[in-house]
Amino acid sequence: MSHKYKLRQLVRIIHPNFSDKRATTSGIYEVTRLMPADQTGEVSYRVKSSGFGERAVRESEIAAQA
Repeated sequence: MSHKYKLRQLVRIIHPNFSDKRATTSGIYEVTRLMPADQTGEVSYRVKSSGFGERAVRESEIAAQA
């Protein structure tokens, strides 16, 4: 499976877990690293936001920022 998003692209978390303290209020993140596919074949990304550091997300958890 190939990556849908590119490095430095802005994305947002589609359904943030409300108890997730790492989620930003704006929900906007920058893709910082393309990760390989997991056991299910879904690729993941390292994303960051200002003030909240980095986190890993699966491709199904994010959408391109319009």
